[in-house]
Amino acid sequence: MLLKELLVEYLEHLELEKNMSQGTIRMYHFYLQDFLVFASKALGHEASEKDISEDLVKKYRLNLNRRVSNKSKLEYKRSTQKVYLVALRSFVKWLILSKGYNIISPTKIELGRSEAQVPKFLSRSEVLELLSLQNPNKKSGLRDKAMLEILFSTGMRVSELVGLNKNDFTTAVLSRGEFSVIGKGRKVRTVYISNSAKQALKAYLTVRTEDFEPLFLRYSGRAMDKDDVLGESLRLTVRSVERLIKRYALKAGIRQDVSPHTLRHSYATDLLIAGADLRSVQELLGHANVSTTQIYTHITNKQLKDVYQKFHGKS
Repeated sequence: MLLKELLVEYLEHLELEKNMSQGTIRMYHFYLQDFLVFASKALGHEASEKDISEDLVKKYRLNLNRRVSNKSKLEYKRSTQKVYLVALRSFVKWLILSKGYNIISPTKIELGRSEAQVPKFLSRSEVLELLSLQNPNKKSGLRDKAMLEILFSTGMRVSELVGLNKNDFTTAVLSRGEFSVIGKGRKVRTVYISNSAKQALKAYLTVRTEDFEPLFLRYSGRAMDKDDVLGESLRLTVRSVERLIKRYALKAGIRQDVSPHTLRHSYATDLLIAGADLRSVQELLGHANVSTTQIYTHITNKQLKDVYQKFHGKS
């Protein structure tokens, strides 16, 4: 059977059986379609499941390793190569377990070692400066203030942020200072909002006199769709949030490249420096595995150095 036909079945499996979000499914489609295109060119014909061999996978790994990004003009990072291979490994595993094909073992698809990722984060003073630049006399300024406060207060992913709706924030929710978000793998977790985030949200909701569903609306760009009664065409996108944050970071004089994920890193770092344990931070971030959370621990190693200098460094 052709791999392109099996890919359609696999994506349906991810949606129905694995309950993955449409965003995640699109990424799997992108990575696996890349392999299918490569395989067809390498083989000289459309690939079927029988064509997935150790030799083909090795050639694909070499291809990924030698690729140059159109955006950065640099070779693909190991971490970038890895996501392509993880998707392929998952697809092959499904072909064996669900379709019964006798093909290459998923374990033969080596992922390679990733470079140690050093999370970028902002200092407390940089965060405060970033949160002080919004114009309170404009709807967009109130929106941006609420958006940034929520990101830093909760450590939410930007994809979770743009999915929030206005009716998620009732008076009771604001009073409790907590609400639920649907994260990766459709897993629900509780996040908590600070007093400053509550105040920013209340100020923004005060000027939201219309009944559109999205919490964060855009106030510029193309007109609202004619048949859109809920305001979905006005929902702020991930890309829009990224651009807004970069703009405020430049205004704040922050030299490093700042993204929504930088605020998530800053949130996690802040918690660990304040003494939070790794497991608690894992739950707050919505990480499936604590090893993902451990990337933040090196940041707080300065504390260990300070302890060493205080109690042992003078000997």
